Amino acid sequence: MPALAPGRSGEIRILRVFSRLNVGGPSLHVIHLAAGLEAHGFRTRLVVGRESEREGSLMDLALERRVDVLALSGLGREIRPLADLRALVGLVRLARRFRPHVVHTHTAKAGVLGRVAARLARVPVVVHTYHGHVLREYFGRVTSAVFRAIERALARQTDGLVTVSESVKADLVEMAIAPADRIRVVPLGLELGPFTEALPRGVLREDAGYPAEAPLVGMVGRLAPVKDVPTFLRAARLVRARRPDVRFSLVGDGPERAALEGEAQALGLQDAVCFHGWRRDLPAVYGDLDVVVNASRNEGTPVALIEALAAGCPVVATAVGGTPDVLEGGTHGTLVPAQDEAALAAAIEATLAAPPSAARRARARAHVLGRYGVPRLLGDLAGLYRELLAARGTA
Repeated sequence: MPALAPGRSGEIRILRVFSRLNVGGPSLHVIHLAAGLEAHGFRTRLVVGRESEREGSLMDLALERRVDVLALSGLGREIRPLADLRALVGLVRLARRFRPHVVHTHTAKAGVLGRVAARLARVPVVVHTYHGHVLREYFGRVTSAVFRAIERALARQTDGLVTVSESVKADLVEMAIAPADRIRVVPLGLELGPFTEALPRGVLREDAGYPAEAPLVGMVGRLAPVKDVPTFLRAARLVRARRPDVRFSLVGDGPERAALEGEAQALGLQDAVCFHGWRRDLPAVYGDLDVVVNASRNEGTPVALIEALAAGCPVVATAVGGTPDVLEGGTHGTLVPAQDEAALAAAIEATLAAPPSAARRARARAHVLGRYGVPRLLGDLAGLYRELLAARGTA
């Protein structure tokens, strides 16, 4: 394949395709890449779809970081054949105009449309990142089998396959999506500095009207089915039966919020659980939480746990997806089985009764700062792009 001309002043052009900039780790990941790789000689255009109602949006952060971002109708999460076809045509046209050296896709549907468009437009290098996957447990058996077959076919046409954790890589290998030697692990990169400073205390308690001395346990993230907030609420009821002084906070929003508020009331937790919605003052959020919980049924890399460890917060989480990688098998927090409210409640109570030592929290902080920082992410991806371009004979 003939080499493409570099971008202005020798830059290499990257077309990054992502489902939508909803609040969460993958969105932060692509924003940091799009904004930070310019210093490494790459010019990035980010193409995204629209967020669903109550997901929250990080578009303002992308614009603040001066990211070249384009919204493309039909590129959201939902599968809609006509809209998806229009999005595919739009991506092919964009690729032919922008003439990228690399198309890098993220998440499931954007990965399908973006990679097909890249091959139709004869882009030299195609990369895809699995931030997690929806290849089993999300859908029925037949649908999941069809999606796995599609993903295997796409993987054979992808130059670089990337995952954010060893656990996600192991899942993909087990499902025969691609052999292990074709999948590279590149952990998330996050701006963690603000969480390492002296953090204020009392913000969430004041917002909820809780006593200043009440122990506070919380979850931070989307209120979506995969996060399994109902198990957290049932665990909260068990904790309250033995520790009536404990209070709970849910920071985030999503399609399940109304149902979860109803469930909290049905469990008799209306005075003990506060739904705070999305908040941007995350250092203050972690500064006020005595225990951070993740109850998910599946995870790629749990950003809230990384932020919590950087802030020095004790964490309790389900042993799913990439979570054991973040906690190094339980070295930096307590792991429990998924969908087990009794185990979750017991771990919360034990952590409140005996918080990790200052030395253990310092080791956890050092671990996430070294593994999940933005500079490391930028260096990893810049090296991967240049390696793949060299292999294709493109300068």
